[in-house]
Amino acid sequence: MQAVFHDHTVVRTGFSPIPFAKGIGWGLMGGLIATLVMDLILMGFLVAAGMPAFTCFSIVGDTVSRMLSLNGVAITGSVLLGIATHYLVGPLMGAMFGAAAVKIISVAKVDALRVDSRKKVVVLAVLYAEILSQPMLAMASILLRMTASETLLWFGGSMLMHVIWGCVLGIIWCRGLRLPGAEKLI
Repeated sequence: MQAVFHDHTVVRTGFSPIPFAKGIGWGLMGGLIATLVMDLILMGFLVAAGMPAFTCFSIVGDTVSRMLSLNGVAITGSVLLGIATHYLVGPLMGAMFGAAAVKIISVAKVDALRVDSRKKVVVLAVLYAEILSQPMLAMASILLRMTASETLLWFGGSMLMHVIWGCVLGIIWCRGLRLPGAEKLI
């Protein structure tokens, strides 16, 4: 936040102009919308490739089922389990992003590190999505015993989809919080 003293000197203070709950709320909303957009695009690609539209949900559901079975919980993997997992994880990752971004904005003292523009937020959201998704993607590859070519396709497709997810999350978060330049986004 910038404060202007009576002599018109601009100083940065150590607290965020964005309320923490508002950052989390817009992150949650952005995560939900980003998940929906990503899934619609993914289903379009899958149908265009001649595959069932719900292939990704099936993989996610089977992964969750296999992971829970390791702990002695018997549950069948399915498309519905995959959808439930996707729409639980996506918004929660968005909320975590919102919380982290508000904290980063509040503590960054160096202007280059401040996340105060839409471009920086979108880049941060994409990096966040790619880094946070890697363990989940690896878990699917390992638990479902994918072949090398299946694993390559899984990671490649997922990387593209998570770039889309991060872009949508960043745009919605900026727009919702009215960061500089956000009015040009939608």
